[in-house]
Amino acid sequence: MARNIEIKANIESVSSILPKALAQATSKPVEIYQDDTFFQCNNGRLKLRMFDHAKGELIFYRRAHQSGPKESFYLVTPTSEPNTLRNVLSAGQGVIGRVIKQRTLIMCGRTRIHLDRVENLGEFLELEVVLEEDESPENAIAEAYLLMADLGVSPQQLIEDSYVDMLARKK
Repeated sequence: MARNIEIKANIESVSSILPKALAQATSKPVEIYQDDTFFQCNNGRLKLRMFDHAKGELIFYRRAHQSGPKESFYLVTPTSEPNTLRNVLSAGQGVIGRVIKQRTLIMCGRTRIHLDRVENLGEFLELEVVLEEDESPENAIAEAYLLMADLGVSPQQLIEDSYVDMLARKK
């Protein structure tokens, strides 16, 4: 299973962080529309991410429920029929929630900087530092904290909940 170190933080606005993130970038930013449907899953999270009617990804992941950097284990498989797959999984597993967002993806070396505008929730920063197969998480955690500081994000802004959990509480 692939692994990364993740952090999620409340931010005032994407536009306030974007120039700082672009200063750290090792590639051009990419704008991505994401429509994530979460399904019942007993041993982690299972979501179908739709980019459009003909492109999506089924993603399983498992991570700790904490506000600081956390190790995440994940598997991803592409699909060219995301609507059909959503219908199958909805019928077979049951839907627990849906998250629609506009994401700006900026690469900074091995770290994915996500600047997210989440429908009905707000604006957030996510960092995902991709780990090598046998790498211990300590170096990646240190990288995440350094990048947070460069972006002007304090540890007090970190949050533990996923978007789908925050939306469920908001209802």
